[in-house]
Amino acid sequence: MSHPRSYRLSFVLISVALCLALVLNISSGSVSIPFSATLSGLLGKPLEVPSWEYILWDYRVPKALTALLVGGGLSLSGLLMQTLFRNPLAGPFVLGISSGASLGAALLLMGTSFISSFASLSFVGDVSLTIAASLGSFLVLAVVLTVAQRIRDTMALLVIGLMFGSITSALVSVLAYFTSAESLQRFIFWSFGSVGNLSSQQLSLLAGIVVLGVLLCILSIKALNAFLLGEHYAQSLGVSLKKSRWIIIIAAGLLAGGITAFAGPIVFIGLAVPHLTRQIFDTMEHRILVPAVFLYGAILMLLCDTLAQLPNSVNVLPINAITSLVGAPVVIWLLVRKRKMIF
Repeated sequence: MSHPRSYRLSFVLISVALCLALVLNISSGSVSIPFSATLSGLLGKPLEVPSWEYILWDYRVPKALTALLVGGGLSLSGLLMQTLFRNPLAGPFVLGISSGASLGAALLLMGTSFISSFASLSFVGDVSLTIAASLGSFLVLAVVLTVAQRIRDTMALLVIGLMFGSITSALVSVLAYFTSAESLQRFIFWSFGSVGNLSSQQLSLLAGIVVLGVLLCILSIKALNAFLLGEHYAQSLGVSLKKSRWIIIIAAGLLAGGITAFAGPIVFIGLAVPHLTRQIFDTMEHRILVPAVFLYGAILMLLCDTLAQLPNSVNVLPINAITSLVGAPVVIWLLVRKRKMIF
């Protein structure tokens, strides 16, 4: 599949698959709406049942767009981290940014009565939770960037990021130990992840964060290709290691931190999709990987969200459980079939 025409054909097929996954996701839910009616509604035609239009445009379309942004953004963040650290086990949350978001959410949901009452006076409902998680994630990102300015060794930065994750996770555990059962339950529900609770304003903000992260990722393509061959080789190509590391970390932090703040800590997607894409395309060229990873991540997230919505039921399974149960066997099968891990 190394010929440019093959790549173009592959991207056309992936785009078609994304459109189908998007329509399938929008047509699924507790209220049964026929696939044909969903297509008609998306094309602007009036639907037989008036309530279907409300369900379609006020709930299902925003949820599907959120899933698309979450899947694509987390997958790109994972690709950035795996390339920067040249570690196949690195994911979007390896620098502790997701743990920072979890700490922010935990402080709001399980913190002292002073913090909780202050937040409830300032903001309302999901908005306060999003702001708390955002502050936590970007605080950790700021600390990581400060450390990155002083440390030249990329692997040392990886270890420090893991330590930040351990510290914040420990603080969350302490809060969970002393909190009430009701507050603990709210935090657990948040940690399951969800793509269906965003308002139009929140969705717009999430889209802006993801677009900014994608643009920074595109600007880093040359540096990402150079990092694969080692930092010394990258430097010999004229790549500024310090500047490139900063841009890559900021891009990954924006994607992972912003998405976690809005949708919760969704696992597996960011770790597995880059491997899945490398296996399918059999390439390490980031001009191919960056768009392909985003598209595959969006498709996988849409399919997982579709499966999480039990047919004709108001109950929705935790998205984290679905992403792991569905995605992990696929990646294992591909690795066994290829009998090698491209990295």
